[in-house]
Amino acid sequence: MSEMNPASARKQGRREFLKAGGAVTAALLAPSAALAATPNKELPGLPSNPRTPAAMPTRNLGKTGYKVGIFSLGGQAALEHPNNFDVAVPIIERALDLGVNYIDTSSIYGGPDRWSEQYVGKVMATRRNEAFLATKTKERTREGSLRMIEKSLELLHTDHVDLWQLHDVGTITDVNQIFAKGGAMEALLEMKEQKVVRYLGLTGHYRPDALIEGINRYPFDTILMAMNAADPHHYSFNEALLPLAVERQMGIIGMKIPGRGRILSTWTPPPIEQQKHSWEGMTFQTSSPGTLKMREAMYYTLSRPVSTVIIGCDAIAQLEENVQLAREFTPLNDTQQTELVARAEPCAKPSLFFRFYDRP
Repeated sequence: MSEMNPASARKQGRREFLKAGGAVTAALLAPSAALAATPNKELPGLPSNPRTPAAMPTRNLGKTGYKVGIFSLGGQAALEHPNNFDVAVPIIERALDLGVNYIDTSSIYGGPDRWSEQYVGKVMATRRNEAFLATKTKERTREGSLRMIEKSLELLHTDHVDLWQLHDVGTITDVNQIFAKGGAMEALLEMKEQKVVRYLGLTGHYRPDALIEGINRYPFDTILMAMNAADPHHYSFNEALLPLAVERQMGIIGMKIPGRGRILSTWTPPPIEQQKHSWEGMTFQTSSPGTLKMREAMYYTLSRPVSTVIIGCDAIAQLEENVQLAREFTPLNDTQQTELVARAEPCAKPSLFFRFYDRP
C-alpha cells in the first residue's frame, strides 16, 4: 500500500474528528472524559512574524499571550472578490512582508466559493507560521459549524486555526441558538478541546445587547466588534460592551473603521439606485461623502482600548498606507476623540449602515 501524503493525512484527520459524535457530545457535560478519549495532539507555538516589532507598535491580544501588530489585514475588499488571485494573493504576501501578523477571514467572505479563505490559504500553504490566523462560522448549529471548520482547514491549507469565531452575533435569538443543545457552541468547544482551534471568539456589528449576553454566557478569548468614530451616535458599543470586554481582559479587535469608506471625506457616493447593500439585507441612501481622513478614522479606534484593528484593502498601495499610519500612530487625547465623534455625526448613519437593517 502506498504511503499517505501530508495533504491526505490532514484530510483524513479532519474526517476523524467530524465522526467523533458520541465522545464529542459528552464534552460539554464531562470535558475531562472527552479529553482523555482524544488522541494526544499538541498545537505548535504561537505564530511569529519577525518583521512585526520593527514595523509597528504591538499590543497584547487579551490574555492569549500573543503580541499583535496594531494594524491587521481584513478578509474583505479585494480578498472577497471572485477569481481575484492576481490581486488578493500579492496583498496578503505584502502584508506579511510589511510586518502584519494577524489575518482575518471567514467562511462566508466571497460567497459559497469562500474566495477569501482560498486567497489566504494560497499564502498560508508556505507562510503559516508568520500569521495569527482567524476565521469564523456563521452557522448556528453544531453540525453546520463542524462542516464549516472542516472546509476552512482545507481551504486555508492548515490543520489548525489560531482563532475560531462566532460570526455576526446580532440578536438574542442568535445567542440562544448558539448555546442551545446541538448549537454552534458545542462545535467551538469540541474543536478547542481537540486542539483544532487555539482560541474562541465572537463577532458583531449590529447591536451591543446580544454580544454582552454572549460574553456573559462564556469566557471568550476575543471579540471582534465594529468601532468607528460614528459609533457613539447610534446603538453605541462604547457605552457598555467595550468596558465589559476590557473588564474580562478579552482581545478586542476593532472593525468597520472607515465604515466601508463612508466615513471618509474621499468617499464618492455611488448613484442612489446602486446603494442597496443586499449582502447586509438593508438599504441606506446618501449623496454626501464622509467627513474624516483615513488617519483620523484609524487613530480614533486605535486610541480606544483595542488590541488591533482589521481593515480590508483593495490594493497594495492602500495596504502600505495603512501600515505606515500604524507605524506613525500616537494616541489621541479625550478632547481629540470627542472632536472626531462630533465631526462624524453628519455621516453617522451611512458609516453605521450595518446597524440599520431588519433582523429576525
